[in-house]
Amino acid sequence: MAGHSKWAQIKRAKGANDVSRGRLFTKLGKEIHVAVRQGGADPVSNTRLREAIAKAKQSNMPNDNITRSIKNASDGANKTHYDDVTYEGYGPGGVAVLVEALTDNKNRTAGVVRHAFEKFGGSLGVSGSVSYIFVRLDNADGVYEYLPDFSIPVPEDKEQAFEKMLDMLDESDDVQAVWHNAE
Repeated sequence: MAGHSKWAQIKRAKGANDVSRGRLFTKLGKEIHVAVRQGGADPVSNTRLREAIAKAKQSNMPNDNITRSIKNASDGANKTHYDDVTYEGYGPGGVAVLVEALTDNKNRTAGVVRHAFEKFGGSLGVSGSVSYIFVRLDNADGVYEYLPDFSIPVPEDKEQAFEKMLDMLDESDDVQAVWHNAE
């Protein structure tokens, strides 16, 4: 019985890991799709595509998936259009949060992001409400990051809610990145 239980745990963990990888590959595929639509299918002349491919390779996305994403986006048959959207707000404990998303339905994504903030005691703000706290740094390998001018400690009684909010945002296929100023 103990062996069966251990196998069940391994199987469950593997399944969760596969779902997480699938979600990541979906997000990376969207980023590649948008990059191709905006700047063409040649990574030499398309910086955003070059960065998206680098990010996909860092995440061990198979080359077949990368190639397929580029082909689907450059193929005229795929009419899907994704918009870059940034949401700003304050999470539990007053932590400033920037959420970058790619979506084919802004209303759906706004609802998901708003729900994540509000469920855990945060609030979605207006454009510019927290972005002034962050500075964009471009890295040498083409993957950028936002760094806050200052950070704040998350109150101990808000830590779990903050982590759960980040997890809920990460579970959305539309959310590409979440930046915050928590210590």
